[in-house]
Amino acid sequence: MRAPSPSSSSSSSSSSIPSLTFIFFFIALISFRESVGYCSEYDRSSMSMPGGTTDSQGFQNSLEIQDLARFAVDQHNNKENALLEFARVVKAQEQVVSGTLHHLTLEAIDAGEKKTYHAKVWVKPWLNFKELTEFKHVADAPLFTSADLGLKKDIHKSGWRSVPTQDPQVQDAADHALKTIRQRSNSLVPYELHEVVDAKAEVIDDFAKFNLLLKLKRGDKEEKFKVEVHKNNEGRFHLNQMEQDHS
Repeated sequence: MRAPSPSSSSSSSSSSIPSLTFIFFFIALISFRESVGYCSEYDRSSMSMPGGTTDSQGFQNSLEIQDLARFAVDQHNNKENALLEFARVVKAQEQVVSGTLHHLTLEAIDAGEKKTYHAKVWVKPWLNFKELTEFKHVADAPLFTSADLGLKKDIHKSGWRSVPTQDPQVQDAADHALKTIRQRSNSLVPYELHEVVDAKAEVIDDFAKFNLLLKLKRGDKEEKFKVEVHKNNEGRFHLNQMEQDHS
């Protein structure tokens, strides 16, 4: 019997190294996936303590929150045979549980009337799980709150505060001002909104005032208008003041 040559022995030993390496890599990969399986970009667990709620200030207009609110309305309609039509998200909060519990204050249209609802949507992204756990009407809730514009009440400060020109509330106020200016104009060429140059707002309880500088176009001509628009707790806008800015 011939003894195995040193070369054949070393070849057999070296061939087993890749196999062992693959096994260790596979085990490490499984452990890593299990350790991060409960993490998700939507959980934002690093921003919240488990069980506590975190305001999603500024995120209520994100596509993720909008989709969750629409999901809540659709699920409610299916369960209750209702016909609510989603309007907008007023406020959004998150609570870290086994996943994320989204607390949403939203507006929906019921038979032509805008109403406010509170919904809870439980999400586990790693399981592709999403469930509506609560949906109820919020009686006598104001349609406008300081949170809509990111304004926080401060007993040491009052008066006008600068707000984002792209905020939906600002855009709605600008659209109302534009319609009123069109109605008051005798021109055959209608004004078009080109830009909201500057926006300030003041919130008094559930009543809001907007001070806007608008750049309007009429044909090839650009004009600026300073307007003050009020919005009451029923959601109605009113153009309170208007003057052309010649600066």
